[in-house]
Amino acid sequence: MITIGTRKSKLAMWQTDTVARAWQLQGMETRICGMETKGDKILDTSIAKIGSKGVFTEELEGQLASGDTDIAVHSAKDMQSQLPPGFCLIAFTQREKVNDVLVSDDASLNLDDTSKILRIGTSSVRRRALLQHYYPHLQAVEMRGNLQTRIQKMRDGACDALMLAYAGVKRMGYDPMIVKIFPEDAFVPPVGQGCIAIEAATTLAPEKREAIRSCLNDPDSESCLLAERAFLKTLEGGCSIPAFALAVLEGEEIRLSGGLVSLDGSRIVKTSKTGRRTEAEAIGSELGRSILNNGGRELLLEIRRQQRIDSDTTQEE
Repeated sequence: MITIGTRKSKLAMWQTDTVARAWQLQGMETRICGMETKGDKILDTSIAKIGSKGVFTEELEGQLASGDTDIAVHSAKDMQSQLPPGFCLIAFTQREKVNDVLVSDDASLNLDDTSKILRIGTSSVRRRALLQHYYPHLQAVEMRGNLQTRIQKMRDGACDALMLAYAGVKRMGYDPMIVKIFPEDAFVPPVGQGCIAIEAATTLAPEKREAIRSCLNDPDSESCLLAERAFLKTLEGGCSIPAFALAVLEGEEIRLSGGLVSLDGSRIVKTSKTGRRTEAEAIGSELGRSILNNGGRELLLEIRRQQRIDSDTTQEE
């Protein structure tokens, strides 16, 4: 028997059911415990302004620590770059396509048409910044909530289109609504996009940990995620900063591209590193240091200063 903790959203449950089915195919039983996290409950504030790490994971980690659950299933992109003491990621599933996409009921939308100001809904500081860099004539609109909620808000007139991850859109069956797939070399995804991560407490029995890992872990995804997460850890970042990174395997080598964009999209610091996949974490750390030493450190300070100002302004209002 394995007990799985998860958020209650439809996408989170889809991911959890996928993990449970893989385990059941091995002849094992599963039990699923769903719950809401802080990030699910606070929908009127951007993630960057909520003011704590692990907005989608803290409550699930409480269950892991108490032993109520054996593992927690997460979207890898929601995981903070450094987990709290006592927790670890033990597996990464096979990765879906990593691209950002534009979703709308209007298939005729053209982002290059500067004569019309389109409103694009997103909750991501990275997507907002990249939109301002590549499409400065567009208007980004803050949009929180699960996928179904966002689509309803769009249909109610809150925006003209939504910018989302391809993986979630496909998994929820909304891929016929995709009107544009953004190229991954320009709109580089956030760390972990398209992958499911399995978290456990370090106190989980070694034999159970190894059984879960052998059933669920995809070695190629793991190599890429180790590199990307090491990059983000070096930047001391999470989903509240507009950082991006994508690792791609080329035989026994891994190529990691990553960087940082200013909140207003005016500046991008970006580079890449290549090395052996066995050195994935070292490559990620090296790339992070390169970004910091070539303008990224100053840019990070500016981003965090601006976010503090925005947060203070929101509290005053």
